[in-house]
Amino acid sequence: MSDSPSTIICVAAEWRVQPGHEAEVLRLMQQAAATVRRLEPGNLVYTVHVDPADATHLFMYEQYADEAALQAHIDSDHFQQIVVGQIVPVLAERKVARYGLAATV
Repeated sequence: MSDSPSTIICVAAEWRVQPGHEAEVLRLMQQAAATVRRLEPGNLVYTVHVDPADATHLFMYEQYADEAALQAHIDSDHFQQIVVGQIVPVLAERKVARYGLAATV
């Protein structure tokens, strides 16, 4: 995978978890993050943040070496089983945005 800054892809995701499922989703995200770090060499950053004022509001920040690495993540069994299969059904809202690196600052 290329390590050229111009190919790095950022994913920013904002989720609203259905009330009562916060602990379950955080547990599953810990599992997902550990698996991503272990099995996806094209993943550069994978972090999950919780709004301190609202435990149902999560923000994920991810970076991938390139589009192929991001697609490998999306296609992975662990993403499909954990995120799509177990987390998405208990979300009230899900926003995902992709960004490319415009310039190195």
